[in-house]
Amino acid sequence: MKTDNSHTLAPPRKLAMLKEGRVALDILRMLLPLAGAHLRPGSAPASSPIIVAPGFGSDDRYTRPLRHYLKRLGFRAEGWGLGFNLAGVNLEHQLGDLSKGWDVAPREVYNGEGSVPFLCDRFTDQVRERFEHFGEPITLIGWSLGGYVAREVARDLPDAVCRVVTLGSPTIGGPKYTAAAPFFVTRNMDMDWIEAEVTKRESRPIRQPITAIVSRTDGIVSWAAAQDHYSPNVRHIEVNAAHLGMGFNPTIWHHITAALAR
Repeated sequence: MKTDNSHTLAPPRKLAMLKEGRVALDILRMLLPLAGAHLRPGSAPASSPIIVAPGFGSDDRYTRPLRHYLKRLGFRAEGWGLGFNLAGVNLEHQLGDLSKGWDVAPREVYNGEGSVPFLCDRFTDQVRERFEHFGEPITLIGWSLGGYVAREVARDLPDAVCRVVTLGSPTIGGPKYTAAAPFFVTRNMDMDWIEAEVTKRESRPIRQPITAIVSRTDGIVSWAAAQDHYSPNVRHIEVNAAHLGMGFNPTIWHHITAALAR
């Protein structure tokens, strides 16, 4: 699938949220492949260890079905181990606490605009520790904001991360073009500053292979904002799926396993 610029950068329309009700069907549909994997456990192709990062407002419980499915196929998959993904707003920090890789512009008044970068630094530490434990590079799979965080960890740890798979993850604008934008706006965060810092990071492209799974009917993350126009080794896969159901969608599971085996 080729990326395009035909969609205006803006949060999804509120009516798009109605289609997110399809998540109930995804949950029902996942039961069959889960049962099949349980009854006929396979031996997956040689693959790196896998860490799966959850989306905004969720934790490792939400990625458990996907991880269980991968494990039954023979892949080595685990959760991210950092509790609920609250975009870092629950982590006490100051802008100066960010790692040097962010090189952010100073601010006179700080309202938490660096909370997601600080969360990325936390996950970077986690992945580095697991890399040292396994002794081999790791594949990162991230759902929504978890995918954005996974991308930034891959950018900072090129030797520890060998591949990234993202599910409906914003790559442009941070939260600005997502349905989660009001969560940040009500905290008086400067969304334009965040967008500029997200763009600045792309001056150091992610070199590892990226599989970006995206949906035009995504009711949470803007289709246009999910396009990766910077990474030299990215493959976009278009699906017709609800954002909230991406981690439960059997079709997406198939694309993930294909990416892992590639």
